Amino acid sequence: MDFFSQQDRARRNTRYLLLLFAAALSLLVLLVNALVTAFLWVGRDYNIYVGGSGWEGYLALFSWERFGTIGLAVTSTVGFVSLIRWLQLASGGKVVAESMGGRRVMRQSADPYEKRCLNIVEELSLAANMPVPALYVLPEERGINAFAAGINPTDAVVAVTRGAALQLSRDELQGVVAHEFSHILNGDMRLGIRLASLLKGITFIGDVGHFLLRMGAFGVGRSNRRNEAAMALPILGLGLMIIGWLGSLAAGCIKAAISRQKEYLADASAVQFTRDTSGIADALKVIGGFLPGSLIHSARAPEMSHIFFGEVRHRLWSGFATHPPLDKRIRRLDNNWNGQFIERTEFRYGTEPLTENHTQTGVGRAALVAAAMASSALDHSVRSDDEPGTHDAKFTLPNSDVDETTDNKLVTDSAESIPEILHNAVMEPLGATATALALVTARRNDEQLQRAINVLREQGVQGQLELVSALLPRVRELRPGQRFPLMAAAMPALKNMSTPQYRQFKTTLLSVIRSDGQTDLFEWCLFQLLRHYLDPEYLRVENSRPRYRHIAKVRAPLRQVLSVLAHQGTGDSARAFALACKDLHILELTLLPLEECSVAEFSRGVHTLADCYPLLKPRILKAMALAAADDGEVCPIERELISSVAAVMDCPLPPELSLG
Repeated sequence: MDFFSQQDRARRNTRYLLLLFAAALSLLVLLVNALVTAFLWVGRDYNIYVGGSGWEGYLALFSWERFGTIGLAVTSTVGFVSLIRWLQLASGGKVVAESMGGRRVMRQSADPYEKRCLNIVEELSLAANMPVPALYVLPEERGINAFAAGINPTDAVVAVTRGAALQLSRDELQGVVAHEFSHILNGDMRLGIRLASLLKGITFIGDVGHFLLRMGAFGVGRSNRRNEAAMALPILGLGLMIIGWLGSLAAGCIKAAISRQKEYLADASAVQFTRDTSGIADALKVIGGFLPGSLIHSARAPEMSHIFFGEVRHRLWSGFATHPPLDKRIRRLDNNWNGQFIERTEFRYGTEPLTENHTQTGVGRAALVAAAMASSALDHSVRSDDEPGTHDAKFTLPNSDVDETTDNKLVTDSAESIPEILHNAVMEPLGATATALALVTARRNDEQLQRAINVLREQGVQGQLELVSALLPRVRELRPGQRFPLMAAAMPALKNMSTPQYRQFKTTLLSVIRSDGQTDLFEWCLFQLLRHYLDPEYLRVENSRPRYRHIAKVRAPLRQVLSVLAHQGTGDSARAFALACKDLHILELTLLPLEECSVAEFSRGVHTLADCYPLLKPRILKAMALAAADDGEVCPIERELISSVAAVMDCPLPPELSLG
């Protein structure tokens, strides 16, 4: 599955959405003008006994000036409502989840069903090389359903209903969550938020009509005969409600036109993630045989129906359905399906306790993928005057005695063999921040470590210095390939801080990095990854926008990034650089000398590449992977660089780009 082509298609679908929205808005303007003209015609010419002046009298009341005024009023109202709704939803996926009645699931949860969901989300996040999204559960929903919401992977959330957590087996639930992850990687979330915002503006006309109808009825009950305006309000309100109903039909058509094919694509992508067709297929069969089905009772569910795994309302006619029929989805996944749904006895919370095997099965397989894609810690200093550091310095080559056989072993057991004390530490915010600070200070000498301790003492966060000191010996024992998976596991806890706490943590981390007067590449990567994944959670950040469609526009930053990667490998630097340039068809580029490769230029180059168009980003990552594998294997340092570049570029590595 080409995720990047689907992201580009999602952007094209946005233009298609705008055309449909413009057509629906034009129809609304025409209908509102027709209603207002009819309202004036009835009030001026119509008599209940002799009738009105006919069609000619109705057309005589038409005015281009009034048409323009009404058109401007309708367009402004719809645009304003859509903008307000966009601003609400653009705050992040947690706004959508909480509006549905969702409750965030914490790592400390003692609920075995919630733990199982958390394990699945973390596994798939590591496999996709993307930050672990927050998990929400909809505790009041019996139906089997789920959704992913957000603007980009850094602020995405995944939500599952209580029914899905209780009724589905682990493999089935994994298929459902993988379906939602594919929506994240395909770029469907942003499109879904835009769709909800624009359609809210269209249906708002009906809300106005409902308000006028109720106010008019209230006014008639308290008015006298001179208050004719109050008597007319119910008629105008009823007309606007009818127009709003037509707008809802148009909204349903737009959602159906855009959403259905994406569901087929997400089903296929889920199979690619899990390497198993039976999981998601059986989940759909369970929905078909389950009495509540995928029904969602939340009042806001119909507005966001296109982001759910299954239909949120039962429909008599499937013409406006946002999802394909269950039987068609199942047959695309299981050609041998006999047409029988899976029926299960509904049980409620606490009646079917899970065993440890249910909650842990599959972690090992995901750990293999995670370790293969995870970056490793650097034992080699790289200094710069980039934002975390203060001095200019150059890259140094790795030591020639790096044990590549040890790294290969870590691909199979690194994530599993992380000490339990560190696993437990990253389950809550203070421990997660202490672990990050310990990672930064782990490779420093006594003098540099004392400077870092002084910084922590000055910050005065209660318990932080003591916890860093306690974790430091265990952090120093971590091998290459373990540090970044550990921080990936810490992301949910780090996202559970308050905004002031995050600001203080970020300041503390930056101060510790700068405390030794220099910044190495590992510190830069760690800081950039944390900032990239956490800033959108707490701060208002401007997302990168596509600016560079052609590779020729980014030759200079590419030269810098590819040169750094080539020098960090254990093979021939010139040959690795030339291989990447050949793959990108930019043979005129030459390898920069090691002395000209600074962290500052590398940082600027990576952030420039983040502004490339979606289809250009995978080409760059593939070229980097070719260069890294030039000597026959990808060393931990190269894994770290490629993973960090992919993260900053907002370009998660799908399974086919695994570096393992």
